[in-house]
Amino acid sequence: MGKNKLKKFAEMEQLPNVIQVPFSALENQEFDLRGNWHSRFFGNSNPIVLELGCGRGEYTVGLARKFPDKNFIGIDIKGARMWAGAKEAHLSGLKNAGFLRTNIELLSRFFAPGEVAEIWITFPDPQMKKTRKRLTATNFLEMYRPLLAPDGIINLKTDSPFLYEYTRRLVELNQLPVKANTANLYEDVPPGSNDILEIKTHYEKQWLDRGLTIKYLAFTLPPEIKLLEPQADDIELDSYRSYGRNYNSPE
Repeated sequence: MGKNKLKKFAEMEQLPNVIQVPFSALENQEFDLRGNWHSRFFGNSNPIVLELGCGRGEYTVGLARKFPDKNFIGIDIKGARMWAGAKEAHLSGLKNAGFLRTNIELLSRFFAPGEVAEIWITFPDPQMKKTRKRLTATNFLEMYRPLLAPDGIINLKTDSPFLYEYTRRLVELNQLPVKANTANLYEDVPPGSNDILEIKTHYEKQWLDRGLTIKYLAFTLPPEIKLLEPQADDIELDSYRSYGRNYNSPE
């Protein structure tokens, strides 16, 4: 492991807005913030919004700046990436932005039923060959559902035509209430009309540099609906590959 990564891990241990819990600790006792994020972490009763697979935390930080009346938690297992957003939020004095280093599959260990108002899934791996690893697959939606408050919203923002079409079919098949749906966000939504959607991450800029369109789908998960997986074998696979991690998108 490089010295720079070790330095970041050491800093993460000291940042007050970062929570890191070994899995072994979760096996023996309940996580003490579960059900207590409002009172013991944020110190207010504002809605809690999660960003799953937050990467560098740009979206978490951007949302926290725009919406001081909401609490945001960026979640990722990659601590070296998360460090950038966590440090920026701390140095900026953002009290409504926190970061949790863990696997998304363990969310129910960290959040109580109804504790989350909204979930953002921003540019996840589309997992074209592994349905159960897609963050919008039914197994993940069933995990999110009890954690969401009534009418809690799931937002998907993606460059992947495959993941967008798969999720659109899932929403349609299960007749889930749709809040927003566009296959070309920056053409369909006029500049300045929606502050949330205009936050651009490092990797989103890469896709836009290529001329790719950004897709956005927002929906809710009524508790009474039994979720079914859509037919996806005929969905065309994405034909492009991501840039390397060291690529710097032009401003």
